[in-house]
Amino acid sequence: MQDQESNHEEEPILAGDLPRHIAIIMDGNGRWAQRRGMERSLGHREGVKALKPIVKESTRIGIEALTVYAFSTENWTRPSEEVDVLMALVVEFVASETHELKDEGVQIRTIGDIGRLPEAAQQSLAWAKNETRDERRLVLNLALNYGGRAEILRAVNRWREETPPGSRMTEADMAAYLDTHELPDPDLLIRSSGEFRISNFLLWQLAYAEIFISDKLWPDFDPAELRRAIRDYQSRHRRFGGLG
Repeated sequence: MQDQESNHEEEPILAGDLPRHIAIIMDGNGRWAQRRGMERSLGHREGVKALKPIVKESTRIGIEALTVYAFSTENWTRPSEEVDVLMALVVEFVASETHELKDEGVQIRTIGDIGRLPEAAQQSLAWAKNETRDERRLVLNLALNYGGRAEILRAVNRWREETPPGSRMTEADMAAYLDTHELPDPDLLIRSSGEFRISNFLLWQLAYAEIFISDKLWPDFDPAELRRAIRDYQSRHRRFGGLG
């Protein structure tokens, strides 16, 4: 049985049918820790560790962009101690991983209202984005203080400020004013921990994304599970509302 499972994980990924952009809701850090009798903060730390091999595997496979839901607009309602840990982990991740990610050809970007983050996090992110701005192998897009509804409101308000009165907004206008305007819409959404909801994530951009739900809690999500999600994506027939 073990050999069969091992062989299954080695099934090939079809290079010509890759998702260009993968979005991930990294869910289950707190539950992972609680099931082991640990503090939730340790689960978040393990979740940060789990991200690095996923980024490296995405780069190896040839994915163009990876957007990960790191901190939502709703996460501010969590206990202040947990929020402080999450903000500190942002700074720690950027400080420890930026140079290696740069060497891998990874460009770091952010979406969301970064201005509300602590000053240390803002400065670290600005440094990382500047350090990696010329890399082109993979875009790692960190969604921080991000909410899909808030993003749409920002886009509409910016468009109104910059457009003559009486103009009518088009879908192309909306796409141009979203935080992700320089990226293709995600082809594949992955959610860990077995939850079946999108949690205010990329509400406009996920209109025709394929969805893969993993039962694994995020700290247990590994490159083999990423490959399984991509193989599942490759098995689907995308019709975009038509008959194909």
